[in-house]
Amino acid sequence: MGGGNRKRGKLTFCFFVILFISLSISELCADTIYFYKDKNGVLHFTDMPDSPKYRPYISYYSLYSKSKLFEIVKRIAKKYDVDPHLIMAIMKIESNMDVYAVSKKGAQGLMQIMPSTQKELGMDSPFDPEENIEGGIRYIRYLLDKYNNIELALAAYNAGPKTVDKYNGIPPYTETKRYIGSVLQEYRKLKQKNIKMSISKSE
Repeated sequence: MGGGNRKRGKLTFCFFVILFISLSISELCADTIYFYKDKNGVLHFTDMPDSPKYRPYISYYSLYSKSKLFEIVKRIAKKYDVDPHLIMAIMKIESNMDVYAVSKKGAQGLMQIMPSTQKELGMDSPFDPEENIEGGIRYIRYLLDKYNNIELALAAYNAGPKTVDKYNGIPPYTETKRYIGSVLQEYRKLKQKNIKMSISKSE
C-alpha cells in the first residue's frame, strides 16, 4: 500500500512538473511555436508553420475575454469608421471569438483571414488579436467602400470579391447566403443589446 502511494505521488509530481514546463515554454514562445498531431499521434512543432494543420501551442491557454476583445475592436473600428458591432458579429460567426481558430481551408484567427489576404494586408502575426482584428477591419472597410452595400460586402468577405463580381451580386451559394444571414442576425442582436444597455444607464 505504502509503495503504491509513493509511486502515485511521484507520477503526480512528474505530471505537474511537465505541465509547468509546458506552460512556461508556451508563454515564452507564444508568438512562434506551432504544433499539430499526425495520424500516428506524433506531435510536430515548428516556429515557421507551412501548413494549416499547425496550431499555436499556446492556444489552449488563451485568456482573451469577450469584453477585452470588444475594447480592441472599438478602438480599431473607430480608426476605420466601421461599426464595432458589425466586427463583433463577423468574429462571432467566423471564429466564435477563438483567437487561434484555423479553418479547414486555412483561414486564421478571430476574423478568419486567408493567408493570401494576409499578404495583401501586410500581416505578419495572424494569431495576434490586435493585428488580426485590424486586418479584418481594414478588409471589411475596403469591401464596404467597393460595394457600398453591407450584404455584398459580407458576401465578398465570405466568398471573395472576384466571386461577387462574377455573379454581379450575392453568389448562389448556400454557405454564403447562410453566412450573410447569420452575421446580420448577430449584428442586429448586438446593436439591440447595446441600445438597451444605453437606455438602462441613462434612466
